[in-house]
Amino acid sequence: MPAVQVVIEYWMLLIPLVLHGLGILFIFDVLMNGRTSQGTIAWVMALFFFPYLAVFLYLIFGARRIQDYAAAHQSGTTDTHHLGKMLRQEQQLRDLMVRETPQIDVLSDIYQLPVMKGNRCTLLVNGTATFDSILAGIAEARHYILIQFFIVHADDLGRRLKSALIERARAGVRVYFLYDKVGSVRLPRSYTDELRAAGVHVGVFRVGRGWLNRFRINFRNHRKIVVVDGEKSWVGGHNVGDEYLGKSTRFSSWRDTHVKMAGPVTLAVQLSFVEDWHWACGQRPEVSWAPPPTFGSEPVLCIPTGPGDMVESCSLMMVQAINAATWRCWMLSPYFVPDVAVIKALQLAAMRGVDVRILIPAHPDKRVVWWAAHSYLAEVAVAGVRMYTYRNGFMHQKVFLIDDCLAGIGTANLDNRSLRINFEITMTFTDADFIRRVEKMCRDDFAVSDPLTTDDVYRRSLAFRLAIRTARLFSPIL
Repeated sequence: MPAVQVVIEYWMLLIPLVLHGLGILFIFDVLMNGRTSQGTIAWVMALFFFPYLAVFLYLIFGARRIQDYAAAHQSGTTDTHHLGKMLRQEQQLRDLMVRETPQIDVLSDIYQLPVMKGNRCTLLVNGTATFDSILAGIAEARHYILIQFFIVHADDLGRRLKSALIERARAGVRVYFLYDKVGSVRLPRSYTDELRAAGVHVGVFRVGRGWLNRFRINFRNHRKIVVVDGEKSWVGGHNVGDEYLGKSTRFSSWRDTHVKMAGPVTLAVQLSFVEDWHWACGQRPEVSWAPPPTFGSEPVLCIPTGPGDMVESCSLMMVQAINAATWRCWMLSPYFVPDVAVIKALQLAAMRGVDVRILIPAHPDKRVVWWAAHSYLAEVAVAGVRMYTYRNGFMHQKVFLIDDCLAGIGTANLDNRSLRINFEITMTFTDADFIRRVEKMCRDDFAVSDPLTTDDVYRRSLAFRLAIRTARLFSPIL
């Protein structure tokens, strides 16, 4: 028998054995860590009977938590964990902590970070206002800058940001630049090489620790954070790219929301960045934890969430916000692929007479996700939830408004990816004046939106209705 044929037959025998072995190994993993019985049964059946495909899918999509990140986050043995305790125990900061309304106090307990008063918050509507504010803040930095985005493009806006960071780094300001490996996969190496050459510390967030996790590109760090000198911070929906300035060739305009916060809550935003930097780079950035000055009187709560949490904190945050509503629950998100808990909370809120509105884009950037959103329409509409589609370009903001007492602005979408898989950050507000500004912004958005009814779906073609039902099958990973 020729040697080549022997080698081929050897590998033809070995590869199936390896895949079946990995399938059995992953079955044990899913049995020990599966989140729901339905999902566990599906994975077990697939891994046992179809390991040739299921093994590769499980490597990418199987996990719902990053075990070692979770262990480090919760164990109390890491430096960053001690920093979180310090924020709650340092006396000068304790004087800035408040217990507000039950709606936000419960949210504070979810992540064990305090509501902090003494802030001045600025609502930033759309990209020009957001990046004018961010770039002005960077130019004023005296000590350090922390900057983190999910997507960074090397286009005009990306080059403006790079130039601003290089200028500050050359002026002696410590600059830490963190981006997500998957979200910024198209960012050229020359971009980060220029930053490093100027003295900027560059970090890449990836979850590829160990041979198993290196394939799990399903996890994303979706946070968008800028911190200047531990005093001012920016959080919201914008990434770094010309499309976020309304220069997209695909959409006529781009609707998004960010918020600038000056004051003590910036330390909680900073802590979120430090944890991510520590995970990505194995080091703590050199930052100040001294209580910053108070710039105003507004109380704000920072809620970072992600697959490193012991509970599904983002889903809990959304459910608590919806359950807290007594007469209004407005939720604006580019993607609406909720989990069962969020759906039930929306249904119950509408049934008890709450004005529940969901605003999604009329024009999708991700068609499969958009199709999946339509599959939930009948399920929520029957309970009285009203859905609308934003028709003036593409809407990418992540905002919720509960009664006149709570508003949320951040990076978390109303989809399974944000609720369970992504690292996210949401800022929540109770100040009456700020909530009125958010309400006006939302009313302006609803004014350029159209109601979406079940008839709108039933009148569509059979192909469309089949597409939305098929897309829903992929909802756990959308």
